[in-house]
Amino acid sequence: MTMTSGRRATAVADLLLTAIAAVSWAFLAMAGIAALGLHLLGADAAGSLGPMTAAVVVLAVGGSITPSGSVEAFGLTGAGAHTTIDIAPLGVSLTGALLLGWVFARSLRGAGPVVRGGELAARVGAVAVLFLLLLGGLAWAGSSSVTIDGSGLGLGAPDPGSGRTRLEIPGLGDIGDIGGGLPERIAGLADAKASVGFSVRTGPSLLGGLVWVLAVLLITLLAARRAPLPRRLRAAHRGVRPAASALRAVLVLSVVAGLAAAVAAASGDGHPRRVAGAALLGAPNGVWLGLPLGLFVPLRGRASGSLLQMLPDPLDDLLRMGTDQTITMGRIADLEPLAWLLPVGCALLMLTAGVLTAARTPRGTAGPGAFAARCGLSLGAAVAVALPLLVLATRVKADASLSVLGIDAMGAGLELAGSVPLALVLGAVWGFGAGVAGALFACAAGVAGRRASPLAQGPSPHPDGRTYPDLAYRPGPYNPSEGYRPARDETNPYLRPPGEDPFSAPTQTSSSPLPPPRRPPRRPPQRPGYRYGSSPVPPPDDRPPPPLGGRR
Repeated sequence: MTMTSGRRATAVADLLLTAIAAVSWAFLAMAGIAALGLHLLGADAAGSLGPMTAAVVVLAVGGSITPSGSVEAFGLTGAGAHTTIDIAPLGVSLTGALLLGWVFARSLRGAGPVVRGGELAARVGAVAVLFLLLLGGLAWAGSSSVTIDGSGLGLGAPDPGSGRTRLEIPGLGDIGDIGGGLPERIAGLADAKASVGFSVRTGPSLLGGLVWVLAVLLITLLAARRAPLPRRLRAAHRGVRPAASALRAVLVLSVVAGLAAAVAAASGDGHPRRVAGAALLGAPNGVWLGLPLGLFVPLRGRASGSLLQMLPDPLDDLLRMGTDQTITMGRIADLEPLAWLLPVGCALLMLTAGVLTAARTPRGTAGPGAFAARCGLSLGAAVAVALPLLVLATRVKADASLSVLGIDAMGAGLELAGSVPLALVLGAVWGFGAGVAGALFACAAGVAGRRASPLAQGPSPHPDGRTYPDLAYRPGPYNPSEGYRPARDETNPYLRPPGEDPFSAPTQTSSSPLPPPRRPPRRPPQRPGYRYGSSPVPPPDDRPPPPLGGRR
């Protein structure tokens, strides 16, 4: 009973330590990337870096933020600022997801080739609960405001002729005399203060964080080829995990390529710090937005105001009208012919995913055609699920307006979203084609099934889940055989006192008696006149040698 309770305590301690390590490393990495990106963008010059970092991390894990603000001009409260933002910094999200999944998958390897469903559910629950606790702390810390003094904005200026105060807004010019309802004694510069703040919505943020962490753990279980699964889900080792792991590797590779392009762009830009900060926070946003577009998934978008400057060329030209526009590869290529390189790069990425899927899928005795069809089906299903998720994750919606006394001083909007049904259909088609082509290439190169994990080799014929050949479990120098009976000092001849006969040890009465010991072989008879040791070389023998069959 004591031993059982000790094992349970050890299992609970291991579960808690794994959850703490996974969640803490993920949040530390996300906070570091968010803080570094905001610092490179210069955001810490206008506000506190701590609350902004917490807010960005909450946005990255599916949280929700409510920006708000107010403008007080001339002592009146008829001013307001409102902003809506629906965009996730996927650079922060990807960093946290990779670390969280890696630590969680590594912790499962100690459970053996098969993990129990209850243990797996307990590990997932511990990680989710601890994740939500830390996210709640960030939601409490992710609120701040930035106050801007309007004395240098030119909002209020006295009229030198009449002494009345006139309102001049940059970009709109002089809008006339507003002093009718104000005291005549105001002749100096009126005070104007703009307070723009943001606060984290705790309830929606916790719900979004729960969905995010469960999705990350599910993707980890589907893509971690060497992590064990419950006995009922062993088929996923052969049919799901090779394609899911290959697709995950390709998506991460595309982000690395995007970061390399950002480094090249920063080296020739006048503000390299801003380019580096934007790449840290949003490189996956741009790369994964272009991936569905390169696979011919159309986008719907609109843009207006200063947010047009955020779009790369030629997207800004397509969306300059301010109305909803359909973005396709054909329309982009009409403005920029080099845009056709995007579908070529996306096709090469899909082919790479197909080759990796074939290399990680056990081939067995299947022919090239059957093996290619099996790889095409698995990769087609994986891409059909992943491409709509990329479309949903990379959607952008931002609206901002600042009104002073009913006058619109600034207006900007940006919205980009892809078609989820077309992403599902095109993902299945592209995945199946890439899986078949990659499997045929792998078969021709002789690498089909070479990188398959031991867990994907099929169910073990042994009830204890052995994965190595039978020879590794036979008795040998590193696996000694078990004794037939317990060892005792009185039955061990090597532990007998020196004066006693080593062969006089008693036998056990519980089993059959030991056989008598073998006597040493007798020496051959000596010839007369010769003794051993009398001469180093024996005298010659004239007798013929005995036959091979034995003595005569």
